[in-house]
Amino acid sequence: MSVNLAQHPARFPRPAVVLELLKPITWFPPMWAFLCGVVSSGVALTGNWWALAIGVLLAGPVVCGMSQAANDWCDRHVDAINEPHRPIPSGRMPGRWGLWIALAMSGLALALGWTLGPWGFGATVVAVACAWAYSAEPLRLKRSGWVGPGVVGLCYEGLPWFTGAAVMMAAGPSWAIIAVAALYSLGAHGIMTLNDFKALEGDRATGVASLPVTLGPERAARVACLVMAAPQVVVVALLASWGLTLYAGIVALSLGLQALAMRRLLTDPRKLAPWYNGTGVLLYVLGMLATAFGLGSVGGAP
Repeated sequence: MSVNLAQHPARFPRPAVVLELLKPITWFPPMWAFLCGVVSSGVALTGNWWALAIGVLLAGPVVCGMSQAANDWCDRHVDAINEPHRPIPSGRMPGRWGLWIALAMSGLALALGWTLGPWGFGATVVAVACAWAYSAEPLRLKRSGWVGPGVVGLCYEGLPWFTGAAVMMAAGPSWAIIAVAALYSLGAHGIMTLNDFKALEGDRATGVASLPVTLGPERAARVACLVMAAPQVVVVALLASWGLTLYAGIVALSLGLQALAMRRLLTDPRKLAPWYNGTGVLLYVLGMLATAFGLGSVGGAP
């Protein structure tokens, strides 16, 4: 006897669909930033490998994965317009499983963060709170094209960087580490603005005031380029002032190559935003690592 699967929907999501919901491709930025924090501390890894492993797991698959699940659940109506093939709007993630996964991973994140000591746990609490505040009502910070990308930039770059350094140093990082982490967080605001181009139509239809919606694609792209470039200019100046001229030169070279990519981006921002996210952003994160090595060479406190 045949069974009509349409009349008997799945009760549990398939593992492949769960992985798709968690979007592994998005885990790289916070994992990279955490590693930059570890490197910038200048602390040897001897005896600290467990903290490095837990921190990378926490920053990427757990916290970032959780934020993706929470965002997809809260955005399921928007995604039905922009990307109906995603797990939740397509029905491949049955029932309220998207929500249950996001809540379970929030708990797992806090449990793992607890093992990293007070600094690691405190940073994890902030990250989990920001993830839900960004996506969920009543705050839904993503409605603002200025606040939303800022929160994501903080959680993708600055907070993991701070956490990696704090966990290794077992104390609050130096002002220099905090400064460069904050600057790279600010620059990531521009990266997140470019990421909003893919949701332009759905954001317009649902009242999300992203910068591509409020400013238009061309002006939003120019703002994004300025926001990405200006903090890196400050980083170059700081590294040079600290006597880290080699590392300042590497970041300056990275920024120069980004400027060339930005020129192309501005010829057709809507079409080329995905291209820039695969080229200019790579140069951006390489500059982050160069900065981290520079700070680490002087013990994190020039």
